[in-house]
Amino acid sequence: MAVDRRAYIGSFTAAGGRGITTAAADRDTGALTVLGATADLPDPSYLAAAPGGGLLYAVSETPDGAVAAFRTGGDTLEQTGPPVPVRGAGPTHLTVHGAHLITANYGSGGVTSVPLRADGTPGTDVHVLLHQGSGPHPQRQQGPHAHQVLTDPSGRWLLSVDLGTDSVRVCTLGASGEPKVHREIALRPGSGPRHLAFHPRGEHAYVLNELTPTLTVCRWDAEQGALQPLIEVPVLPGPPAGDAYPSEVVAAPDGRFLWTATRGADVISVLSLDEGGGMAALEGTVPCGGRWPRDLALGPTGRHLYTANEHSGDVTWFALDTATGLPARAGSVPVPAATCVVFA
Repeated sequence: MAVDRRAYIGSFTAAGGRGITTAAADRDTGALTVLGATADLPDPSYLAAAPGGGLLYAVSETPDGAVAAFRTGGDTLEQTGPPVPVRGAGPTHLTVHGAHLITANYGSGGVTSVPLRADGTPGTDVHVLLHQGSGPHPQRQQGPHAHQVLTDPSGRWLLSVDLGTDSVRVCTLGASGEPKVHREIALRPGSGPRHLAFHPRGEHAYVLNELTPTLTVCRWDAEQGALQPLIEVPVLPGPPAGDAYPSEVVAAPDGRFLWTATRGADVISVLSLDEGGGMAALEGTVPCGGRWPRDLALGPTGRHLYTANEHSGDVTWFALDTATGLPARAGSVPVPAATCVVFA
C-alpha cells in the first residue's frame, strides 16, 4: 500500500469514542488503515493540523472547554502538555490564525484566542469574544452559538459562523491577540448557519445552514473584509421526510463542485458551481455510507471524499468522478462516535 499521509479522526469519548484515532491513508485508493488511538483528551470532536507540520490541535468539547496539542509522526499521538482552558463552553471548532489558535465555543456563544508559543504549543493567556444576539428558533436560537471559526484565503480576516444569531462575524485580532468584530453579516432569520467554505479563488464563500437544508452563496471582498449574501439554494432534492441537519460543506480544489453532508437524511449532496463561483445548483445526492455524517473532508489528492458518521461509528471514503463530482463508495473503517477527519 502506497501511503503518504496520516488521517486523524476525532470522536466523542462520552459516547464510546476512542479519542483521536490515527490512520494511514493510501495515496491511490484513499483507503484508511487504523494504526492506533489516543484517549487522553475528553471529547476531541474537532481537530486542526499545524501549518508547519509536527503538531495536531484538538478541542475538548466539554462544558468547561479546552484545547490541547499533540505531537504527530507515530502510530499514536503524544500530548504535549495539559489542556488549556478556553474560558468558553462546548468548543466545536478551531483553526490556526497566525500565531494564535482560535476556537468557536458553541455552548457559551463566542470565540477564544489562544496564543501559540514558539514551539507551536498553546499558551495560557487567552482572550474571549462573546457574541450577542438570538434568532427565531425557539429551542436552538435563544442565544448565540458560534459553531465554526476559520481564516479567509488572504490570511487577514477571521470569520465566525454563529448558528444562534443567523450571522457571520468578520473579526481581526488586536495587538495582544484579542478578537475584535470588524463587521457582522446577517443571514436569513432561522436559517441557522453552521459552517462555511471558500471558493479556491477566494472571491466567494458558501455558508451551509443547519436549521434549514440550504446553502447561502456569498460574495467575499478580502480587501474590505465584507461578506455579501447572494442566493440561497437547497442541498436536498425536496422537503425532507424527517430530520435533516446539514453539517459540513467542502469545495473542490478546481472550483467546479461543492459537497455537503446532511444528518438525518444521511446523504452527501453534490452541487455544481458556475465558472465564477457565484451560482450553485444541486446535481444529486448519494448515501453517506453510515448514519449521522457529522463531518465531510476532502483527501490529500483531491480524488477522495470522507464522511465521519457519528451514530453508525465509522469513516467511509468515496472515489470522486472528475466529470460529474458524484462520489462512489469505496470502503470504510469502524471508528466509534466519529466526529471529524483531518489529514496531515
